Amino acid sequence: MLALFVLLLCITSSFSASTRGAGAAGPRLNNDQLYKFSYTTEVLVDRAKGSKDGSVGYRISSDVNVNLVWRDPSSKDDQLIQLLISNVKIENVAQRSAKKNIFQGATTQSLLGENKLAALERPFMVHLKNGKVSSFYCYKAEPAFIKNLKRGVASLLQVQSRSGKVIENDVSGRCTVEYKAAQGQVTRTKALETCKTAETGFTTYIQVLGVSGESSSVTVFTLEDGFIKSATAKETHILAVNARRTTAAKIVSRQNLTLVTIEAGPFEAAGKNVASVVKSLDEKLYAVGVTAEKVKSQCKGCQSLFEHWKEVQKQFEPDSLSKAIAPRRFLALIQSIRKASKDEILQVLKSSTKTALPQVVDAVTSSQTPASLDAMLQFLNFADPKGLVLQERFLYACGFASHPNERMLQALVDISKGKIVSNDIKESVVIIMGALVHKLCQKGGCELPTVVEVKKMILEGPDSTQVESDVQMYLLALKNSLLPEAIPLFSKYAESEVGAYCTISLTALQRYDVALITDEVKQTVNRVYHQNRRVYEKNVRAAAADVVFSSNPSYMEVKNMLLSIGNLPRELNKYMLSKVNDILHFEMPASKILRQAMKDMISHNYDRFSKVGSSSAFSGFMARTADATTTYSLDILYSGSGVLRRSNMNIYGASNGAMLHGLQVAIEAQGMESLIAAEPDEGEEDLESFAGMSALLFDVQLRPVTFFKGYSDLMSKMFSMSGEPMNVVKGLILLTDHSQVIQLQSGLKANAEFQGGLAIDISGGMEVSLWYRESKTSVNNKGAMVVTGNVTVDMDFVRTGMEVSFETEASLDFITTVQFSEYPFLVCMQMDKTTFPFSESLTKYESLPSGKSYVSRRGRKQLLPGSEFPLHQENSNMCKRVFDPDW
Repeated sequence: MLALFVLLLCITSSFSASTRGAGAAGPRLNNDQLYKFSYTTEVLVDRAKGSKDGSVGYRISSDVNVNLVWRDPSSKDDQLIQLLISNVKIENVAQRSAKKNIFQGATTQSLLGENKLAALERPFMVHLKNGKVSSFYCYKAEPAFIKNLKRGVASLLQVQSRSGKVIENDVSGRCTVEYKAAQGQVTRTKALETCKTAETGFTTYIQVLGVSGESSSVTVFTLEDGFIKSATAKETHILAVNARRTTAAKIVSRQNLTLVTIEAGPFEAAGKNVASVVKSLDEKLYAVGVTAEKVKSQCKGCQSLFEHWKEVQKQFEPDSLSKAIAPRRFLALIQSIRKASKDEILQVLKSSTKTALPQVVDAVTSSQTPASLDAMLQFLNFADPKGLVLQERFLYACGFASHPNERMLQALVDISKGKIVSNDIKESVVIIMGALVHKLCQKGGCELPTVVEVKKMILEGPDSTQVESDVQMYLLALKNSLLPEAIPLFSKYAESEVGAYCTISLTALQRYDVALITDEVKQTVNRVYHQNRRVYEKNVRAAAADVVFSSNPSYMEVKNMLLSIGNLPRELNKYMLSKVNDILHFEMPASKILRQAMKDMISHNYDRFSKVGSSSAFSGFMARTADATTTYSLDILYSGSGVLRRSNMNIYGASNGAMLHGLQVAIEAQGMESLIAAEPDEGEEDLESFAGMSALLFDVQLRPVTFFKGYSDLMSKMFSMSGEPMNVVKGLILLTDHSQVIQLQSGLKANAEFQGGLAIDISGGMEVSLWYRESKTSVNNKGAMVVTGNVTVDMDFVRTGMEVSFETEASLDFITTVQFSEYPFLVCMQMDKTTFPFSESLTKYESLPSGKSYVSRRGRKQLLPGSEFPLHQENSNMCKRVFDPDW
C-alpha cells in the first residue's frame, strides 16, 4: 500500500511539474517594447584538427532590433514580429597582420555595395507560431544571399520551452530537432543528416573510395521571463576521404544573439490575421519559406571550356598518362565540362588530336551531365569501324561512372539495339550494362523501367542463344550486375560442359555476399570440385574450391576437400595445398573450420601434405594504415606438363568495414601441350589452343582480351611475338566523386567537392621461346592518382575556402618465368613495386571581388622505396635457380 502511494505521488508530481513548465510554447514579446540584440555570425574553414587562429573565414556582426507587430487575440503564441539589422561589420576571424588581412581598410558598404547593404538593413517580418517560424516576409527584389542571412537570424528565434523531438523548418531545411529544457535554459540539437533540402549533391557508390562526414549543430538558449536572453549556436561539418582521413576539411559556423537592452517601442498593429496586417503595413513585403534559397554564384572572368582545354591539352597526350599531372588536369577538365553546354563539349571533342581524343572521351563521359552524355552520343558512331577505341573508352567510362542515372543505361540500351559494327563493342555494351544495373540497384533504382528491361534481357540471355561468345557475354554482364536472381543461373552454368561458362559462373558466385550462397548452390559447387557428374578442367575445379572456401564452408565440406588432396592431378594437388596454407597463414574466414578439420590425421598427414609441384596460392599485405588496408593475392595453376594454365592476381582495398575489389588480372592458357610434345591432363585432351587475359577493375568486369585462339593463330603469333605486352585497359578513371551543398544555419552556404582521378595503364603478355625452352607471362600495372578536396564558402562579397590533396605515381609488375628445359620445370614468380613519389598539399584562401586575396600553402613530398612483394619460400628458391644456374 505504501509503494502504491509513493508511485501515485511521483506521477502527480511529474504531472504538476510538466503542467507548470507548459506555460509558453516559445518566446513571447511584449507590446510597445523594442528588444535590442547584438548579433555575430562567423564561418571558419580549416583542416580537421586545425585551430581557430590558423583558419580562414570571416565574421559578420550587427545590431538586431526586434519588436512585436501583431498578436492573435486568441493565442499569445501566435505573433508577428519585425526585425531590423543595422551597424553591419565584416572582418577576419583569425588575428592577422594588416598585410594579410583582406578586410583591412574596407568598409561594409565597399564590400557589399550600397544597394545590397541597404537591402540587408531593410526590416523584415517573421510569423512566429508556438515558437516556430511559420512565415518569413521580405522584399522580393532582395538578393538571395541577403534573404538567407536574414533567415539565419530568424532561425535563432525558433525555440520551445518543453523537451522533446520535433520536425522543424528553418534555413537549413526540414530537420529533426531535439529540445532539452532545464531551469532557464534550452538546448536544441539538430540532426543534420535528416535535413531535407532542394540542393542534395551526389557521392560515389564505392565506399572505400568515397567521402564520409560528421556533422553537429547545437544551439543553447538562455530564457528569462519567457523571452530569449541569449542564443549561442555552433555547427560543425567534417568531411574526409575514407581511404586517407588526413585528406579532410572542417567547416565551423557560429552564431551568437545576445539581448542588450529593452526600450519603449512601437505599439501593436490592429488586424484580423497576419496576411492582412503585413499588407496594411507594407505592400512590398511578401511571404517566402524560411528554408534557404539557392544562390547562383557569379563567375566573373572565368574561362570557357574551350579556353581551358587549349591550356591543358598537352597533358592529355599518352606520354603524360603515367604522371600525376594527367589525373589532376583530368579532374579540373571534368569540373569545366560540368558547367558547359553540349555544343561547347562537341567543340572540344572535334578539336582534339587523335592521340589525346581517347582521354577527352574519358573526361566527357565521366562528367555525367545531360549535356556531356548528349555530346558523346552525337559524336560517336558505333557503325564506324574506325572508332573502336573511342567507343570502348566511352563504354568503360560508363562502367566506372561514379553516380550513373537511368538515362545513361537507356543510352546503352539504345546503342545495343542499333547498328554495331564490332562484335567486341557489342559484347562490351552488354557487359557494361550489367555494371550499371548493379550501381543503380545499389542506390535503390532496381525497379526503374530501364533497369527492369535490362535485367530481363541479361537474365534470359544465356538460355536464348547457342553462340558461345554470346553466352559468355551475358554471363559476364550478370557477373557485373550481382543480381540475386542470377545465382540459380550461375549455379546451372557452373556444371556446364563448356569450361569458360563454368569459370565465369564460379568466379561470379565468389563475388556474392555469403548469405546469398544457399545450401543448394554449395552442393552444386562441391559436385563440380569432386567431379561427381562429369570430369572438369583443372582451372574449373580450382575455381570451385575457391568458392567453397570463401562461402562459410561446413566441417564436412572442408574435410572432404582435404581428403581429395593426393587423389588430384599433380599440379591441382599442389595448388590445393598452397591454398590451404594460404588460408591458414593469412587468417581468412575459413581458417578456423580448416584447423578443426586438420585435427583429423586421416585428412591431415604427411602423405597428403608433402605433394610437390609448381602451382601456388599466396596472399599478403601491400599496405596497412589506420584508415585502409590493401592486400594482394597471387594464384598460379600449371598443367601437368608445366605450362601455365591459370594465373590470377588480385588486389583488394578495405576501409571502415567496406571492401573493394580494386584489380583482378587473370591469364588463362590451354591446349599448349602440343608445343612441347606433352600429354594433356584428364578432361583437357580436346581443348583448343587458347591464351587470353581477363581484367576486373574497381568491381567492374571488363571484356576479356584474347592473345591467340586456335593452333594456326598460335603458330603465326609464336614467331611474331615480340615480348611487348598487349593493352588490357588504358585511360583516365574518376574514382572519388563527392559533391555536397552544406546549408549553414547562419544562412551562409558551403560547397564541398572531393574528387579522385586515376590514370591507368594495364597490359599483359605471354612469350614462348621453343629455342630456349622458356615461357614468360607478364602483367604490368602503371598508374598515377590524384585526390583533391575543395571546400568553399562563396558569397557574393567574399570567397573563402581550402583545398587539400595528395598524389602519387606507381608501377606494379607481375612476371612469371617458366623454364621447361628440365623436369620438373623451374617456375619463378616476381611481383615488384618500383620506387614512387608521394606528395600532399594544403591551400587556404580568402579573396574579394576587387582582387585582394590571402593565400596560405603547405606541402610535403617524400619518395617511398620500391620493393619486391614476398611470396612463399619455395618460389624464392626457384627464382634463384632460374636466374643463377650455379646456385
